[in-house]
Amino acid sequence: DADSAIGSDMSSLNTSLASSIYNYTYENGRRYHAYREGEYLFPNDESEQNRLDMLHHIFKLVLGGNLFKAPITEPLQRVLDFGTGTGIWAIDLADENPSSQVQGTDLSPIQPQWVPPNLKFVVDDCESTWPEDEHSSYDFVHGRSMSGSIANWSALFTEAFQALRSGGWLEMQEFDVWFRSEEGDLPADSKIAEWQNYLDQASLMFGKRLNVANEFKEKIIAVGFEDVRDDIIKVPIGSWPRDRRLKEQGRWLQAQMLDSIEPISLGYCSRILKWSEVKTQVSMAGVRNEFLNNKTHLFVYCHFIYGRKPGFKHGSALQQESG
Repeated sequence: DADSAIGSDMSSLNTSLASSIYNYTYENGRRYHAYREGEYLFPNDESEQNRLDMLHHIFKLVLGGNLFKAPITEPLQRVLDFGTGTGIWAIDLADENPSSQVQGTDLSPIQPQWVPPNLKFVVDDCESTWPEDEHSSYDFVHGRSMSGSIANWSALFTEAFQALRSGGWLEMQEFDVWFRSEEGDLPADSKIAEWQNYLDQASLMFGKRLNVANEFKEKIIAVGFEDVRDDIIKVPIGSWPRDRRLKEQGRWLQAQMLDSIEPISLGYCSRILKWSEVKTQVSMAGVRNEFLNNKTHLFVYCHFIYGRKPGFKHGSALQQESG
């Protein structure tokens, strides 16, 4: 009888947990995460998943087909991809490194069920304290497109530092949420300039700033990482570049930006700035028209910030060189 009661309690607990994870919130015609509801302002529905997968393709175009920039020379053993989203980066990494163990974490369980055998996904909040039993267990920790999701970046980078083995690497991949033109600063009457300013204001009010990528290098150094680099790459928006490779990047990023206007705007406008639906829709329409104008020669900076936890893994190339 006692065993039966325990089984019943566990079943009830599991049902409750599942309900809290899958009982999604719906707002403005979009679907949002349920676990830690309200901590992340972007939707998690199929349209947003398609946008995130498109963004993955853009990152790979910028990196020439690679998944990261950190100078990792040894076979990867354990990898953590926090804020994994659709899990597409983790899936690619697991496929390319079949001897490694890869874990992806996210607030939303939107990742596919059929994945490489060396990969698992876990519903978790990377802003919470990371498990102590995972300290010094990873040799690579990766985060991407997390802007607007984190209140305390220094605390997050400290958790990543503790989770890494000596000599392990952290890499963050982020676009600025600030757009520029080849002709100089965007004019004051630019709808995009207006948009990025109110997004910045709203994200500060929310407590999780969007335009933060340029702060990462200093914060990563401050928590103890060494050999920290911030590789900044200029990526066009639109088909205006003459260079074929840049033109392809620009076409994809233009399509991604057009798809991102609604999911980025809705939460900030309705929840934080308390705009009416009409005001929000008018603003988004103006921004879309401006992103479609290839004569504006728009671009954005993409940051690849990576650093190494001090110390060397046994037999590493760096250790052999220093010896």
